[in-house]
Parts: sequence; C-alpha cells; structure tokens
Amino acid sequence: MITSSRAATFDISNRCGYTVWAAASPGSGRRLESGQSWLINVAPGTNEARIWGRTNCNFDESGQGQCQTCDCNGRLKCQGYGRALNTLAEFSLNQPNNLDFVDISLVDGCTAPINDQCPNEVRAPGGCNNPCTIFGGNQYCCTDGPGTCGPTPLLRFFKERCPD
Repeated sequence: MITSSRAATFDISNRCGYTVWAAASPGSGRRLESGQSWLINVAPGTNEARIWGRTNCNFDESGQGQCQTCDCNGRLKCQGYGRALNTLAEFSLNQPNNLDFVDISLVDGCTAPINDQCPNEVRAPGGCNNPCTIFGGNQYCCTDGPGTCGPTPLLRFFKERCPD
C-alpha cells in the first residue's frame, strides 16, 4: 500500500494460477488474469471499506452476471459487500488521530483447503459458509460480546483448521 496524507492507492495483484474477479467496496470490480494487477485510488476518510476476490464468474458486456463465490448481486462492479465465503482486506483511512486501519479478515473465509471437508450444514458452492452467516445469534456470532459464547462443534471444526 502506498499512502499520502490525502489518499491511498491499493495495488491488487492476482498471483493465482487462474482468473480472479477482484472486488472492492466502495463499488468497483475487475477481471484479473493470472499475473495482472489493478490499482485502486481511495479517498481520505473512507471507512469500513473492503477488497476481496471472486471466482468462477461469468459477466456479459454490460457487467451483469454471477460468481460462484463472493457474488455482488450479479454485478462485476460491486455495490456493497459480496456474499460470504470471502477473505477480506478491510480498511478505514484517516480516522481519529489521522490513523489508517488495515487488516485481513478470515471471519467469512478460511486459509485451510477445507472445501472437501466442509460439514453439510454450512456447505456452499465453492466452499464453506460461516456458521454466523447461516444461523446468526450469539451462539455462533458472539454478538453479546467476548466471553458470552462458547465453542460449538461447527466453530471447533473451523478453529482446528484455521487456528490463527
């Protein structure tokens, strides 16, 4: 990431051996063949923004279509966030004290190759879904805060495969 006091530029590179349809919110998206890059200029003060990859997409000339993973309501250029099963780069720029916040979130994705092992109740096209996304509630989402929820068999499944 290259930053200045006014804006930031994110360089999104496809280092996979297959096509990835990159997505960004606020609204944008692009097809990236293996080895291609895409620069996104982000305005200062941008808050709760995300960048992620989508796979197995098919779009027409007007940018309408669908992706097997992380679809954006059938649009190449996303408006809002994509459907879960995504690993996200999240960021908020020029926040209080002039700080930028950037992180990688696996809350809706996992680093382990778990697709073949995915429990049936959370299986989705292209991977596993997050139990919180499917079932909601404090038991799976810890919505009442730290220490208010315990491990469930489904959560243990993911934690054992993605301990970090």
